[in-house]
Amino acid sequence: MPYKLVISDPETGKAIQYELDDAKTNAIVGKLVGEIVEGDVLGLPGYKLKITGGTDSSGFAIRPDVHGSGKKRVLIRGPPGFRSDRKGIAKRKTVRGRELSKDISQVNMRVEEKGSTPLEELVMKAA
Repeated sequence: MPYKLVISDPETGKAIQYELDDAKTNAIVGKLVGEIVEGDVLGLPGYKLKITGGTDSSGFAIRPDVHGSGKKRVLIRGPPGFRSDRKGIAKRKTVRGRELSKDISQVNMRVEEKGSTPLEELVMKAA
């Protein structure tokens, strides 16, 4: 299943959604949350993107502190995957590990290094 990328640009504060095809999806399967990906493999030449998180097809959040790519029930105190209305609350929740697999549907990324062409133009060409 192809990934939906949500690429945020900290300079402008905008986020762009971008649907990947199967070849580009296979290029980032196996990467970890926190890794920097070359934009060339995603059709965004000159860009460097950092994987910041995402969700799987069931809506479970990816946690950077959980090893592997499968679903696990872990005791967590804060986001991603759990937000408490009271301080000091921990809860056992199902989350997904930090390794990207075929079960992921959305990957969140942040622009670390910009290319020469604006991101909006590259996404429009690819779509």
